[in-house]
Amino acid sequence: MHDRKHIERHLPITELIEKWSYFLLGPRGTGKSWLVRHQLQANKTIDYIDLLQSDTYVSLQARPSLLESMISHNIVVIDEIQRVPELLNEVHRLIELKSIRFLLAGSSARKLKRGGANLLAGRAFNANLFPLTYREIMDATGHFELLKYLQHGGLPTVYTSPHATQYLHNYVETYLKEEIQAEALTRKLGNFTRFLKSAAQCHGQMINFTKLANDAQLAPNTVRDYFQILEDTLVAFRLVPWQEGTNRKAVRTAKYYFFDPGVVHALLDVDTLNEQSNLYGTAFEHFITMELRAYLSYAEIRKKLYYWRTKSQIEVDLVIGDNIAIEVKSAKRVSDRDNKGLNAIAQEGDFRQLLVVSRDPQPRSFPNGVRHIYWQDFLEQLWDGKII
Repeated sequence: MHDRKHIERHLPITELIEKWSYFLLGPRGTGKSWLVRHQLQANKTIDYIDLLQSDTYVSLQARPSLLESMISHNIVVIDEIQRVPELLNEVHRLIELKSIRFLLAGSSARKLKRGGANLLAGRAFNANLFPLTYREIMDATGHFELLKYLQHGGLPTVYTSPHATQYLHNYVETYLKEEIQAEALTRKLGNFTRFLKSAAQCHGQMINFTKLANDAQLAPNTVRDYFQILEDTLVAFRLVPWQEGTNRKAVRTAKYYFFDPGVVHALLDVDTLNEQSNLYGTAFEHFITMELRAYLSYAEIRKKLYYWRTKSQIEVDLVIGDNIAIEVKSAKRVSDRDNKGLNAIAQEGDFRQLLVVSRDPQPRSFPNGVRHIYWQDFLEQLWDGKII
């Protein structure tokens, strides 16, 4: 078993903080605190303030103005910044008056916004940390187990643990059902638990709020609020539909994805993933979506990720910007029949890449520009900067 400390992350926070102040945001468990300690804490020219330390937290919560007295260098890391949102006023002042650069790590923008916090008005950029990526795992181990990742996901502690299933269930119990419950400002744990189960069942699908509300025995507005909580705490993300086509009427309903497939399967009590199941296909599509999302963020590429679906049910899984379309198939054999969505979207715009990504190792090219590519070859090319 490879130790977590040997899996280097591809987010270069050392380089980022040399240029500007940043919020470092990511779901709990993705390894933000470990990354900060690993890359920065040994640097004696950086001040490190950990709000998980009780005395530090109590002092700064009572008197945020004490922050300046704790600083002796021009670069400052504050971990778990959402615990004391009022500190951002002091951060703002120190950026303006003393040109101090800050790395502000946290797992919930919601806590900052809810506290009426000063979000620094462009004086700090956002950097995001995601679960382990294919390239990070390959660089560290030389081997990537697809089924393992689809089943258990890429949380660093999970991926390197022999007790992945147990850890995921504990994660769901202690974090999703308790900490996010506190975010919701409700004591109705049963309501939120039912919602999480129903949301996991709808993972990767267009959300019908009324139907999901009925399934979870909740009001539709409550379901909408709960989804907003998942987004604000980075536990889920929304994929909106691509609307730039002119020949066909596109749907406008968003899809929601949890940030990690292992979390989905823990919520659904799925301990074994059958390769022939629809759940496997959803997990494979989710995995490719996660890789694209992480790559766009880490490479600082300002392109948005969409999906496309017409009123007549023609669909393409992923659209990047306005010129790359990707259909994801978990099958080990694909054919020209799997090109239907890409053939359709090719008529809607000027696409330079039309790709079917699958587990079929046989590459194919078609006259209209559609290409079939094996998933591993696709990810190698993606992380080498050859796709986008």
